[in-house]
Amino acid sequence: MRVGASIQVSAPADAVWAFIADPARYLHFMAGITRWEVESEEPTGCGARYRMLMRVRSAEIGGLVEVVEWDAPSDMAWTSVTGIDQRGRWRLRERRFGRTDVEFRLSYGVAGSGLLGWAAERVAAPTVTANLRRTLQQLKRQVEHEQLRAAAAARREAKQRAAAGGD
Repeated sequence: MRVGASIQVSAPADAVWAFIADPARYLHFMAGITRWEVESEEPTGCGARYRMLMRVRSAEIGGLVEVVEWDAPSDMAWTSVTGIDQRGRWRLRERRFGRTDVEFRLSYGVAGSGLLGWAAERVAAPTVTANLRRTLQQLKRQVEHEQLRAAAAARREAKQRAAAGGD
């Protein structure tokens, strides 16, 4: 099953990348994720491994995933090593006026084939899709809030410099 969602964030790609490249932030913006722990020596980049779980209805599904693509600040992809078969991808494309298009895709398959596997994937799809959409909304909110905080701090600092120079 493949699901995906996209959103435009009012921030440059580097600012968005800072969030998705930092595994310590995942539990703060990834909807439905109950575990995202570094399992490798290197916490980021190609080869980094994470133990992840996502709540889907009453079950927590996931496993060990490994980053297989890392092209900062535009693309990151992972694939499963153990657990549920899955592939995930973050895709960032910078646009004009300091905006970034963010796409989050996930494909997954339930072990085994046949009618039961097909049915399990279909039952999980609405929850997983909702988690992806909520993840993007929460990411957008946090990144844009951080941009506003940085701009306000810069204005305060400029005011303080101007006041100090005027005395």
